[in-house]
Amino acid sequence: MIELEAPLAPEVDRLLAAVAEYCECPPPVSGPDRAARVYHSRRAIDMLELKFSQDAAAFAATDEYEEQGAVSPNHWIRINCHMGSGAAGDRLAVGEQLRGLPESGQAMLEGEIGFTHLALIARTATAIAEAEGPAKPFDESRLLDKAREYSVARFRDFCDHSRHAADAEGYARDEAARVEARSLTLTTGQGGMVWIRGVLDPEGGAALRTALEPLSKPAGKDDGRKLDRRLGDALVEAAHHLLDGGAGAQRGRQRPQLQITTTLETLLGQCGAPAADLEFSLPISAKAVERIACDCNVTRILLGSDSMVIDVGRSKRVISPAQNRALRARDKVCRWPGCDRPASWTVGHHLIHWVRGGRTDLENLVLLCHRHHWLVHEGGWQLVKSADGPLLTVPPTFGFNRSVARGPD
Repeated sequence: MIELEAPLAPEVDRLLAAVAEYCECPPPVSGPDRAARVYHSRRAIDMLELKFSQDAAAFAATDEYEEQGAVSPNHWIRINCHMGSGAAGDRLAVGEQLRGLPESGQAMLEGEIGFTHLALIARTATAIAEAEGPAKPFDESRLLDKAREYSVARFRDFCDHSRHAADAEGYARDEAARVEARSLTLTTGQGGMVWIRGVLDPEGGAALRTALEPLSKPAGKDDGRKLDRRLGDALVEAAHHLLDGGAGAQRGRQRPQLQITTTLETLLGQCGAPAADLEFSLPISAKAVERIACDCNVTRILLGSDSMVIDVGRSKRVISPAQNRALRARDKVCRWPGCDRPASWTVGHHLIHWVRGGRTDLENLVLLCHRHHWLVHEGGWQLVKSADGPLLTVPPTFGFNRSVARGPD
């Protein structure tokens, strides 16, 4: 931050005083007055944004920012005006291009378009001028007509199409730069919770949204999860699907797997047993181990009293490939009443767990999606087969207007 030594110009002093006075006004009581206040406040802000853009461009044309230690006008504005790089770039683009966009500037002042529309027009004019050269005049009318008609989101797409039409190679370079800017950080916090921070290019973000959208829909009419919770569950389900689908094996490599180390006592849920060790995570509960063990590879490892390995058995699949194919052919979808997750998004579940003597045969196996498999093992629900065959769900607690058992919807 810099300390400005020059006194405020009288007009700036009056502006700040007027804005401060306006900010002290109480909000209107009536609905129409509130709507008018919001609309005209935004118009005033847009007008000030336009003036700020002109002043910023005039400042950028000097070398004052270098004298104050900034590497660029954008850098100076970001630091001293508390703005992001994109926001500062928008203002500089508007200020630099405004002389060639008289109709667009006037349309914004008259409230026909917003400042964001004007910034998109200016950015597009800059990109096209770089591609075609400054000698060719920029025709603002086509963009302005669409700006008057389109929302900001739709107009942004239209401007992108215009940029690509003028300079496909430059557009592709910008696209490649956005791909190179991809990043993802996974940080383990308190309690083993994993914090996710990252940025994706538009195509990568669209791929992620497309993958998560069908998985994040409510799972039936009783699903009370909010959207952010459903998206979190969807991301975990997609990760499980990758592990279950054998993406590595399809490429001739061993497929990726979660590695869990547990004792027999933990697997049996005995009192006093330790938690299980999960690779890349904190220890997990016996209930989580039981769920994962429903359909997994089990390797017996015998340890001596000094924790030295005495013997290692052969890895054995709990549900064999043949049983898995038969199970998917029979069930086709998640068997939880009302759920239609396809078989490719499910795992095999033992109605009576094999650690408690349940048989690993089709009579004791059903397909469950990852969410409903979690509900059975850790969520307190029970899934039981009725005497005449259909599956019933028994909730963990009984309350008003909740049936004891729920059959198919």
